[in-house]
Amino acid sequence: MSRIGLKAIKIPSGVEVKLDGSVLTVKGPKGTLTYEITEGIDTVIEDGTIHFARQNESLKAVHGLTRSLVNNMIVGVTQGFSKTLIIQGVGFRATKDGKNLVLNVGYSHPVVMEPYEGIEIEIPEPTKVVVKGIDKQKVGEFAAKIRKVREPSVYRTERGNKGIIYEGEVVRSKAGKTGA
Repeated sequence: MSRIGLKAIKIPSGVEVKLDGSVLTVKGPKGTLTYEITEGIDTVIEDGTIHFARQNESLKAVHGLTRSLVNNMIVGVTQGFSKTLIIQGVGFRATKDGKNLVLNVGYSHPVVMEPYEGIEIEIPEPTKVVVKGIDKQKVGEFAAKIRKVREPSVYRTERGNKGIIYEGEVVRSKAGKTGA
């Protein structure tokens, strides 16, 4: 039994939810998102709530997934999502060139990244990048793409770890070779 799939989603004020066949559209103050509901999942919108039911037991996982994705859509159009990345390393920094993100992270050339549609980039400090948007999947994917440019080093140097990490991420350090 999917416990998550059985929970109803309360529709907050200011959010409009429409079901057109199998396409669910969520419209809120920050934007509009759409999702095509998997065949076999029944969706009922009534009294300011959304309920999901599966037609057979083989759709257990999809039942909970659908409920989670729709809930993330509602949170996205009301509050939005953000991920913060920290750039560590001597001389490492980030800047913006128009909409594009420019990373100077130890390569012979700066790395220029164009954000996905619907994604905003903020740089409050040269070593901090904030990725914002209404689609949780796109925000996480673009943040992971930025992190992959220079993944954190696990070997601690005298100047500390180098690389791009998520805010609050703990990088476990390995012991380096000893010269004995």
